[in-house]
Amino acid sequence: MFEDLKNVLGNIKTVSIPIDTDELGFIDKQCPQEECEFLFKVNAEDWKNIFRDEAVWCPSCRHEAPAKNWFTIEQANNAQEQALKIIEGHIHNALLTSAQKFNQRQKKNTFISMSMKVEGGVQTTHPIPIQSIESMQLIIHCENCNARFAIIGSAFFCPACGHNSVERTFSDSLRKIHAKIANIPIIRAAITEASDKDSAEITCRSLRETCISDGVVAFQRLCEILYVKFGQHPFNAFQRLSQSSQLWEQAIGVGYNHWLLESELTLLNKLYQKRHILAHNDGVVDEQYIQKSRDSTYVVGQKIIVSDAEILTMTNLLERLAQGLIAKVKKG
Repeated sequence: MFEDLKNVLGNIKTVSIPIDTDELGFIDKQCPQEECEFLFKVNAEDWKNIFRDEAVWCPSCRHEAPAKNWFTIEQANNAQEQALKIIEGHIHNALLTSAQKFNQRQKKNTFISMSMKVEGGVQTTHPIPIQSIESMQLIIHCENCNARFAIIGSAFFCPACGHNSVERTFSDSLRKIHAKIANIPIIRAAITEASDKDSAEITCRSLRETCISDGVVAFQRLCEILYVKFGQHPFNAFQRLSQSSQLWEQAIGVGYNHWLLESELTLLNKLYQKRHILAHNDGVVDEQYIQKSRDSTYVVGQKIIVSDAEILTMTNLLERLAQGLIAKVKKG
């Protein structure tokens, strides 16, 4: 009686649910690490041709896992729901067909008659492609393996090969600084509305101060990675402009004055000293700051102030130094 149902159940081995690409040809992926769950996209053709089944890396935290583990939570939930509906549909349709066949075999005009009824019409057994989330604007082309991937925010590692691009990491750091500065008016307005003007001003001032530190640390990290091929450097040497410039002059034949004017180096040194006093003296000016920065606009005991213009100047100068160093080191 239930041969159709037996055949259907015997033939269902796997249920495949297709996943749509976005308008740019990228498919959604998500880090399987619970503490991360970073959403990103990879080019669909590169996923087939460049990515390996054995390992994929998270662009944000560099968690490593086989390619089969990188479905998004939404994709997994959707696939589970669709697979269940498809199996239920196959079972329902098989029962419907069995009922029809059973009823057709029954003799009419007999003392006892039997019939079988299955509620509902034929149900769909075709999977519906899982829709992609909207396209991500920042598309990255890995310099190591040529894989293309897209992100929102920042990414440090290529998901196809795990490569950490020192140039991209530095550029991302500067981009985050610019984003902070650009959004200060929005942040101030939101906090003022939710709390008060005093809280808004404290938050915005703190945000500017972190930008100075972020820039110094980003350039320090860039220099440390670039300098590896030349040997060991003194601890935290690249937090100090004069010492790090001397190290580069010994390593590649030119120091920072090769790319920046003396007046620009003086300004950058002042910003470095501001970062130091913010980190180690809560931003309160001491005699050492005045001596090292040659900043005559402050007296001992005053509180350091960081302006948007200073931050943008710092990122511009650091970017020029970074581009010069990268080109020089690559050239050998």
